[in-house]
Amino acid sequence: RFSGTFIGNAESTSPPPAATSPPAVAAATLPAVPTIPVVPTIVGVPNTVAEGVLNPNEVKPPTSGTRKARVLYDYEAADSTELALLADEMITVYSLPGMDPDWLIGERGNQKGKVPVTYLELLS
Repeated sequence: RFSGTFIGNAESTSPPPAATSPPAVAAATLPAVPTIPVVPTIVGVPNTVAEGVLNPNEVKPPTSGTRKARVLYDYEAADSTELALLADEMITVYSLPGMDPDWLIGERGNQKGKVPVTYLELLS
């Protein structure tokens, strides 16, 4: 036998008495909480980045946080927002707030575009 009190009765199908249940609060009596639309903005970066559309030509590199990277493998750009890469070339890379962590912005001369991190060896 178990000592102690067992709470509940598996055979009972009647609801508990109303006096023991907590008082119900109607949704209409709760104060309405105003919602404020949040539009992410990044200083110095056009809103196209915050909306998920990246035009690398409009992006300015950060004043700090750029790094050199050696390209490990050839990479063919899928669209105009990406930068095609050749193995063993050196490029400058940096990240932007809100950007997918698997990608960086790469620069080679006057060309700029997204590059996959897995194709790079970050040097400095």
